[in-house]
Amino acid sequence: MSDDAGGARGRPPRYVSLPPVGFRWLVLAGAVVTAATVAFDLATGPKSTFSPVLTAVPVLAGVGTRRALVPLLAGVLTTVVVLLLVFTNPFVSPVVHATAAGAVLAVALISSANVALVAARERELRQVRTVSETAQRALLRPVPSRVGSLRIAVRYLAAAAEARIGGDLYEVVRTPRGIRVLLGDVRGKGLIAVETAADVLGVFREAARAEDDLAEVATRLDSALRRDLSAEDFVTAVLLDVPQGAGPVQVVNCGHPPPLLRTATGVSEVRPPVDAPPLALLKLTGGRYQAGKVRFGEGDLLLLHTDGISEARDPGGRFYPVAERLSQLPEQDPGALLDHLVADVHAHVGAGLDDDAALLAIRRSD
Repeated sequence: MSDDAGGARGRPPRYVSLPPVGFRWLVLAGAVVTAATVAFDLATGPKSTFSPVLTAVPVLAGVGTRRALVPLLAGVLTTVVVLLLVFTNPFVSPVVHATAAGAVLAVALISSANVALVAARERELRQVRTVSETAQRALLRPVPSRVGSLRIAVRYLAAAAEARIGGDLYEVVRTPRGIRVLLGDVRGKGLIAVETAADVLGVFREAARAEDDLAEVATRLDSALRRDLSAEDFVTAVLLDVPQGAGPVQVVNCGHPPPLLRTATGVSEVRPPVDAPPLALLKLTGGRYQAGKVRFGEGDLLLLHTDGISEARDPGGRFYPVAERLSQLPEQDPGALLDHLVADVHAHVGAGLDDDAALLAIRRSD
């Protein structure tokens, strides 16, 4: 399908979370207080003890470790310290010393169990993430970064920090006629949206190669979804038929935000010849999908996006101005341009996105 394996750039980046600075200071303060308690105990003489405070030692030892043996070993060593304090505080009731030693051991056992539980849950989370990433690669396959004179890039932004897949979808299929592109957005969220996205992609991959007419590809998608979805569910989508050589691009828009065409003269929206409903709703309107044509010359760039981008709001409630920002970006390479656009969207929002978002850019070069 591709001339090279450049699709890996479309995968969402991994972020490593580091403990906040305040967290480290709290742990350090706990260690200092514990050490000061031992020193104060030794300085106050044989009639008093502060050994119960040493129950904090196994807790401190368990912070940041995933080895259950660490807080347990710390608890055993602290218990030995408590017993040694018996000799420096001979006038303190043995019950106090025994209570302190028992409390240290009990806290050590609980801390060890907690560390083991956290470690087990993190292993499960890593396994879930691995399965999720595998599912994403199967569902949203890497797209070719270059097909003939065409340069292609895609970016997927998940609204949830731990998400890998959702209801936004994209695909690029190479055919003898050129490449066919799909970018869509499933109404709804969760596993049902993922299942619907998988159905759409499966039908598109087959129909894109089998049908000569791009509008007929959209009709087949509509028919397949109408059988499977409830009356209130639908998928917005835009389909492209891009020749590898010279020639116009065919566009079918199924209720989706219009693609943006950037040329040397500026940025314009690619509007369909007639308004058409989203996939799965065509029968309700009694209409049909029609393909429009747009000139796509050397150096021109087409940007497809879902409404997670165009409806991203800043703290003042203003939508992200996709066309305006696209006209201002200097990058010619689709990958670099999308990276800049993604960073700009995050800066506009000032926080995480409220919805998943997908971007796909195609540029014709020499």
